[in-house]
Amino acid sequence: MKIVFIYGPPGVGKLTVARELAKITGFKLFHNHLTTDLVSAIFPFGHKVHSQLMEKIRLTVIETAAKEKIKGIILTYVYFVREDDSFVKDVLRIIKKYHGKIYFVKLSCEHEELHKRIKHPERKKFTKVKSITLLKKLMKEHDMIGNIPFERSLVIDNTHMPPKTCARKIKNYFKL
Repeated sequence: MKIVFIYGPPGVGKLTVARELAKITGFKLFHNHLTTDLVSAIFPFGHKVHSQLMEKIRLTVIETAAKEKIKGIILTYVYFVREDDSFVKDVLRIIKKYHGKIYFVKLSCEHEELHKRIKHPERKKFTKVKSITLLKKLMKEHDMIGNIPFERSLVIDNTHMPPKTCARKIKNYFKL
């Protein structure tokens, strides 16, 4: 199994790019809002078990997909530098166990563009960061800009890049 692990701060366009990538690769889309919304229905963000339960569900789904030999998954994720290293290493461990391949893609964009995107009405469909105030608070509390330090990432500034172009760039770069 192959995993395209797309990460970056809220509003950068992970889900939008992932949808386009899923269309051109046939990979399954496993975006972070599926588990966030599921867990948040019972345990609010910040509850002591919220993050643990989301991580457990994500890892279970990834491992089951690998066992079942799913061709590929596109995973979107807001990566907190150092704080989320154990999760990333667990994903790597699973993929290695099943002889799969993982491709890391970090999306970034200019702050002004990020602030515009965070207010987009499409974001209301899921439990997403929807205000600049909350975004700034989270960015102050957590490093969401840095790269995963122990794996190589394709870094794409998509400030002025349409999602389809970004998805094609990912597909071509990794030969998916």
